[in-house]
Amino acid sequence: MSTLLVIAIVVVALIVIAMLVSAARKSRQRREFGEVQSEAKHDDVQHHRERASESRTEAAIAEEKAKRAKVEADLDEERARSRERELSE
Repeated sequence: MSTLLVIAIVVVALIVIAMLVSAARKSRQRREFGEVQSEAKHDDVQHHRERASESRTEAAIAEEKAKRAKVEADLDEERARSRERELSE
């Protein structure tokens, strides 16, 4: 009987060790997955910030172009008035 008892204890111990190893492996995989997910979220945030910055830059350039176009239009209008005055004199 004692041989069967020793074999049973060894088998149970091996099963417990296998369960602990499996649980540790799953825990490590979950932690690694969480770290990868966290990195991906940080990368996503950085990407959105970069796009926002690019959009602001494009908007500033467009605003500057619009100001220049307005000044050119005003200048053209002034030239037209000046020519009209010359023609009416």
